[in-house]
Amino acid sequence: MIKVNSVDSGLHSLTISDIPGLIALSDSVGWDYDEAEIHTILSIGTVFGHKDASGTLLSCAAIIPYDDKLASIGMVIVHPLSQGKGYGRQVMKACMASVSTDTTIMLIATPEGEPLYKNLGFQTVDRIRKFIAERFVPKAPPQNEANDEFAIVSMELDDFSSMVELDKAALGSKRSHFLEKRMKQASTCLVAKNRSGKVIGYGFAVQGPVNLIAGPIVAENAVIAEHILYKLTQYHTGRVRIDVPDEQAAFHAYLEQNGFTQVSHPPVMVANASNLPRRNGTYWAIGAQIYG
Repeated sequence: MIKVNSVDSGLHSLTISDIPGLIALSDSVGWDYDEAEIHTILSIGTVFGHKDASGTLLSCAAIIPYDDKLASIGMVIVHPLSQGKGYGRQVMKACMASVSTDTTIMLIATPEGEPLYKNLGFQTVDRIRKFIAERFVPKAPPQNEANDEFAIVSMELDDFSSMVELDKAALGSKRSHFLEKRMKQASTCLVAKNRSGKVIGYGFAVQGPVNLIAGPIVAENAVIAEHILYKLTQYHTGRVRIDVPDEQAAFHAYLEQNGFTQVSHPPVMVANASNLPRRNGTYWAIGAQIYG
């Protein structure tokens, strides 16, 4: 457990050298950020945090700007022994001030953080459903596994630009840098291609310290999304986590019929805007709550 010193603390922009402290801070609240995930976050965004005089991290928050006036905030943590001192508000304000006022800022709130976010001008515009399976074993392989309407194959570099465009339409903002870094972190990267070879879906799986995280998953329809999830997890024998937008009711039902349990239903909140950017309904699973 971190020993927190009762001295004045300073706000810093954090670097790779702070990764051990960020992991310890994550552990202090029961979260499971690991070195690989924090490396990805630091490579695509900015992390702010308070340190005491000995260099111990007391708080943190990360903001990840995307290409088209959209940014996502996550990893908002204050050590339990340092709560109630305004550190959460300060790191949030630092994140918000780091992007232009015409940038839509989104986050997925915890119950503990939601009152602060509301006070800072965030409003709820959607929700995410977090699902966990101790092991995902579909009752049967997805229907039409061998059909010729589409195929699920390993992603190649030539597929990257098509994947970025699919993701942009699904999310409402281009995020090529995120996808490039997440692809390198992922244990499995797949694309769905139709009979003419056009990319019509993609999915990543990232192994965390506790769960295999399935996402992002983008696909033209629920059947393709189910195939992608099946292939991403086909040889995995441990826990699987997937976070699904609220609108994808058919996909929620598929997950619950095949071993997943919904464990939370957090709000998606935005500031500097009244809604998320326009999406086209093809976003089936997010990469992680920090990425939106």
